[in-house]
Amino acid sequence: MSIKFYTTDWCGDCIRSKALLKKLNVQFDEINVDDDTEANEYITKLQNNQRRIPTIVFEDGSFLVEPTDPQLHSKLEELNLL
Repeated sequence: MSIKFYTTDWCGDCIRSKALLKKLNVQFDEINVDDDTEANEYITKLQNNQRRIPTIVFEDGSFLVEPTDPQLHSKLEELNLL
């Protein structure tokens, strides 16, 4: 399953969520929205003209925005990624 992790270099919540994914050995593609205009436009559209990060998009089309560690862990379990 492919996970797209939209992030920036300066985001504390992004660092925390990335650390959890790495700890759980979950593979993801990291996309920096400060460097990728198209990705920035995509997450802004996805969030109804807001830009909050991290935005984590799953292969089934579902996504999480600024999830807590328990929310992200629960989603990964729901998708059978753990």
